[in-house]
Amino acid sequence: MSMGTALRMIFLVVFIGWLMVWVLLPTTIYTQAWTPKLNCKLNSTYFGEQGTNLLLFSFPMMFIAALGCVYLHVQQESKKINSKRWQTRFRSVSFILGYVGNICWAFLFFPVSRGSSILPLAGLTSESSIKYHIWLGHLSTVLFAAHTIGFIIYWSTTHQMAEMLEWRKDWVPNVAGEIAFVFAMGMWVTSFPRVRRKMFEVFFYTHHLYGFYIFFYVLHVGAAYFCMILPGIYLFFIDRFLRFLQSRRRARLVSARILPCDTVELNFSKSPGLIYNPTSILFLNVPSISKLQWHPFTITSNCNMEPDKLSIVIKRDGSWSQKLYQELSSSVDYLNVSVEGPYGPTSSHFLRHESLVMVSGGSGITPFISIIREIIFGSQSEELDVPPVLLICAFKNLADLTMLNLLLPISDTHTQISKMQLQIEAYVTRENEQTFTDSEKHLQTIWFKSDPFDSPISAALGPNNWLWLGAIISSSFVMFLLILGIFTRYYIFPIEQETYEPYHFTLRALWDIFLVCTCFFIASSAIFLWCKKQNAKEYERILNLKAPTPPTSPWSQFYVADRELESLPHESLVQATKVHFGAKPDLKEILPRCEGSDIGVLVCGPRTMRHEVAKICSSGLADNLHFESISFNW
Repeated sequence: MSMGTALRMIFLVVFIGWLMVWVLLPTTIYTQAWTPKLNCKLNSTYFGEQGTNLLLFSFPMMFIAALGCVYLHVQQESKKINSKRWQTRFRSVSFILGYVGNICWAFLFFPVSRGSSILPLAGLTSESSIKYHIWLGHLSTVLFAAHTIGFIIYWSTTHQMAEMLEWRKDWVPNVAGEIAFVFAMGMWVTSFPRVRRKMFEVFFYTHHLYGFYIFFYVLHVGAAYFCMILPGIYLFFIDRFLRFLQSRRRARLVSARILPCDTVELNFSKSPGLIYNPTSILFLNVPSISKLQWHPFTITSNCNMEPDKLSIVIKRDGSWSQKLYQELSSSVDYLNVSVEGPYGPTSSHFLRHESLVMVSGGSGITPFISIIREIIFGSQSEELDVPPVLLICAFKNLADLTMLNLLLPISDTHTQISKMQLQIEAYVTRENEQTFTDSEKHLQTIWFKSDPFDSPISAALGPNNWLWLGAIISSSFVMFLLILGIFTRYYIFPIEQETYEPYHFTLRALWDIFLVCTCFFIASSAIFLWCKKQNAKEYERILNLKAPTPPTSPWSQFYVADRELESLPHESLVQATKVHFGAKPDLKEILPRCEGSDIGVLVCGPRTMRHEVAKICSSGLADNLHFESISFNW
């Protein structure tokens, strides 16, 4: 029993006794029985007849009043202690929330380092792991928001609101954290799907505030905590700087195929040493449309089948692609473009299956084009055992069927598709009758002029990209450690010894930021320029290659690609295709009927389609189906 409870019970007993005396006062028990005895014992020469009343009526309440003061004093002190204890615990919880947010930051930048070696080691790509960046971003922002609000509440309850404007020399600068939090809120609010999809440019430009966010965040947490999250940020900035250097080169655009279904295939010249795998993506920038916007597109070419060409497909959907489509349709003879990439998986893992079933909806067929081209190339060799392929593709309109022309490269004269076991089930969902038109004859090809300032697409560091990247990471980090050690020993340490105070908290963080940026900038620039010089001869040889001349005009005029339509590969493609009108594919019936012990089911299309295929593969109707989703929506 606590002391407060015991005192309250004593007060209650005394008070009830006092009330009982007042209740018994008018009775004969009090006047005839108690009063004579009490007067006999309590009357004295000091109090006289007042003694009885002092004891029965005055003393109890005076006792309660006096002891009550002691009780209230103890209670007041206890509240102060409890208040301080609550505030201390609240402050500790706010600190812990910030620490956990710091842990999220340790992993936040790995998924967005497109050219990093970390993700491939785990069998991941930046596109497939971007969702982890989103989750970590949301979680860290919520934690930092709770951390910030928690300290504001703590300062308010302890009458220390002046701490919000404090930039201390020897400890965490609160103002830097508040500035970082403002940038974080701007990035976070515009990153929600509803804002990002409807106002992508607002999201895109606001998200580039990450540089300021990182800067003030590091100033807030200091150099020691910066080292805890350094690897992810360090590798991200190396990757970002190399992407910037790569994007400064103008890519050589050789030709474009315009399909009747409002789709464009762009064909670039590439270095033969550039190796990439199917389902890779390329980021494209067209300065004449927007100097700042970069858009990712699926690569449809195959680096084995087309060693000096790289192709991407762009669907006219959105303002940027609409402007590009209009520009290509206006008889343009040259287009200035820049690229970043390609980025993608490190292996063709889909070839491990006994057979493949590919399910696509609309433009979701584009990642399967590169896979099919890879299998076509492999089928030319008797040593490789390539899986048979069933392609189930759904289109809205008949004109969309021309997307199937992209299964063959623009230079398909030597392609032997007949050696590949390919079956195509095409569904046209919005047309009920087979009303073939001359839509295929409207497939047009544009050949572009070359420019001496254009370069074939190549890896940022040339053919030995991974080795050179390893050299940048190791050399720059060793340089950083050496300079930091020398700087700390011969500059910071003497100042601390002389002043008997720790070195300025913010200045130490600024020095770390400066040294990190300087070291990776020097190493990346030096190795990039060295690789560029070493690869200059190869670039010159490729640039001197003459582009194919179309039959109607030496440059950039449209012409009907009769050579493609009448070729043997095209005929084989038509024979392998069966078109269904006015219906969607019944996947619940088709997939379980597929024969084979190991069938890889790849799906790319609308979310409902992906979920339907996933449900079928996991339902137990067929144990031989192995589901894999390809999605570029995030």
